[in-house]
Amino acid sequence: MALHFELVTPAKLVRSEDVHMVVVPGAEGEFGVLEGHAPFMSTIRDGEVQIYKTEGAAPETIEVRGGFAEVGDKGLTVLAEHVEG
Repeated sequence: MALHFELVTPAKLVRSEDVHMVVVPGAEGEFGVLEGHAPFMSTIRDGEVQIYKTEGAAPETIEVRGGFAEVGDKGLTVLAEHVEG
């Protein structure tokens, strides 16, 4: 099964894809999200979101600044105040 991941800023949808796992820089520390994760919400700190497209793959990283992350029935949504690149 795949995790549906969306990365959004106030200006646009940056990413919307199915991936294996995403590691998010949470305010209380990094957390990983896989398909089937329990519902969860967290603020995020400045750092890198790590996107693993498949199990065992090297992560793709995207710099984010501030925002929120929400895990729900439809997957993981990261609403970042700003995305680098």
